[in-house]
Amino acid sequence: MKLIGIEEHYLTTDVRAAWEAAALAATDPSVAIYSDEIERRLLDLADQRLALMDETGLDVQVLSLTTPALHEIGSKDAELARRANDAVAEVCARHPDRFQALATLPMGSPDEAALELERCVASLGFKGTMLCGRVGDRNLDHPDLSPVLECAAKLGVPILLHPRTPPAAVRSAYYSGFAPYVDAAFATFGLGWHYDAGIQFIRLILGGTFDRLPSLQVILGHWGEVVLFYAERLAAMDRVSSLKQPVATYLRHNLYVTASGMFSRDYLARAAAIVGTDRLLFSTDYPYQYRQGGDARRFLANCGLDAESKAGFAHGNWERLIESTAS
Repeated sequence: MKLIGIEEHYLTTDVRAAWEAAALAATDPSVAIYSDEIERRLLDLADQRLALMDETGLDVQVLSLTTPALHEIGSKDAELARRANDAVAEVCARHPDRFQALATLPMGSPDEAALELERCVASLGFKGTMLCGRVGDRNLDHPDLSPVLECAAKLGVPILLHPRTPPAAVRSAYYSGFAPYVDAAFATFGLGWHYDAGIQFIRLILGGTFDRLPSLQVILGHWGEVVLFYAERLAAMDRVSSLKQPVATYLRHNLYVTASGMFSRDYLARAAAIVGTDRLLFSTDYPYQYRQGGDARRFLANCGLDAESKAGFAHGNWERLIESTAS
């Protein structure tokens, strides 16, 4: 059975240098926590990546620039985005059966970001985009960022909403007071990343984004970035939200959920109960969650879904979602 991972990350030397030039490591601990091995795997888009895909049982990776992407780079982000997208397009052209891509966008310039998304989809065959939530102090539902959301809806392509580190004030209030490396872990992969991404999605709902753009599809990793585990509490927002639909409707009609290498049957069952098995997507969160021993293929075999739902989870749901972007 074909197995497609839709949240699989990369990095370029250009972007790494831009992060360093912008001194992002001083303000975003996620920039400073990459180990040498993780960074080497992020930068590799050739033989070793393919070998590890084969080892874990993954047929296709959908490539996306790792967090924090280009959300905080400034005036040079459009040029960097174009270079990153062109480089990944070349990789996909060399290995069309092994790689697909999500666009990297210059989110500091939303109008340019929309144009770059259109170029990537129309000219490069990309399948959507990955966004990292906030841009500076603007949450993803801010009116300034609407050109990107509108463009994705118009093109019929999904947005993978990826975690990023919470703002400094939030980290100070909630994720501090321990050793620096503990604070950094707590604010990123320990918990902070996931709350931040989930909140960005809920802000899109509460801001009426899906009422204005009912066809827009968003993907959350890590089994829904905490959101799905509080679906009952979020439903209580219906009493005050003045939205066109109940929150549960947006969860079932505008959201896809992916595993991000968290290979848990319990989490899968919870996600399926909320969004439906036809909105489950597979991913390994390479290279962060890569583990030896055929991990991806083994989880698929033992995930507990029936044959039809398993095929959807493995590849069918993704292929149906991106049908409109096929050339």
